[in-house]
Amino acid sequence: MMDGVLVVRKEKGYTSHDVVAKLRGILHMKKIGHTGTLDPDAEGVLPVVLGKATKLAELLTDKEKTYQTVLRLGIETDTEDMTGTVLKELPVTVSEEEVRAAASRFLGRQQQIPPMYSAVKVNGKKLYQLAREGVTVERKPRTVYFREIRILDMALPEVELSVSCSKGTYIRTLCHDIGRYLGCGGCMKELLRTRSGQFTLEESLTLEEIREYAEKGCLEEHIRSIEEVLGDYPAVFCREEADRLLLNGNALKEEDVSGLEKEGWMRMHTSAGRFIGVYQWDPESRSCRPVKMFL
Repeated sequence: MMDGVLVVRKEKGYTSHDVVAKLRGILHMKKIGHTGTLDPDAEGVLPVVLGKATKLAELLTDKEKTYQTVLRLGIETDTEDMTGTVLKELPVTVSEEEVRAAASRFLGRQQQIPPMYSAVKVNGKKLYQLAREGVTVERKPRTVYFREIRILDMALPEVELSVSCSKGTYIRTLCHDIGRYLGCGGCMKELLRTRSGQFTLEESLTLEEIREYAEKGCLEEHIRSIEEVLGDYPAVFCREEADRLLLNGNALKEEDVSGLEKEGWMRMHTSAGRFIGVYQWDPESRSCRPVKMFL
């Protein structure tokens, strides 16, 4: 069984769940998950975790994302993108400078209200299910962070943006909010995720490319190993006499570890150099305790 991260280029028309289902058929394995949902009409980087790497899913989902999007000013829809029902059309009389100023206003920490057509749950039910029933409910604002909002091109009423932001951010809501701020309304026309954490569009593979590589027997060359994905954390090594404790997933004493780091996570290896998992120093017990094991 393969263990690691496969960077998929999700194409339009597929849900993230569809991608996982198709990969299970291509790779003939069940233990597969994705990190960070993309809407069916969006495309781009979707890191998929395989085998033991499914334990990385939460960690990878938390990372910053970068998107390219096209904002269409002058139109508001019920879904906040061009797939929805048009609620309002207004003339676009704003200048390019006003658009630039509006976009920069959303930089940094923001309170964003999730769209009704989203998978956010209210009282145990997903918002999009309520929206399809014609029900609109009050949604609590969520704190999101925009590190960069850069205008790539502008031919009003359309504006192409590059956006780097925190997890859980809705780019179509950003488009809607910019339009509202400008007074002419707006919605998202296109969305391409170009980066998810350390994974980029350049290294991503379509489902068809993955199928071809799998048939040729060379797909593993394109799978990032668990240790490679965790490469930003320092490597430390267990002393030989404590290997048995490590392989059983136990905490390790300070003297059991060579090259011990007492700040943050560390990649723990056996004395022979086999990667076992992620550990963290616990000052209270004065020991290294397991965070994630990949035995």
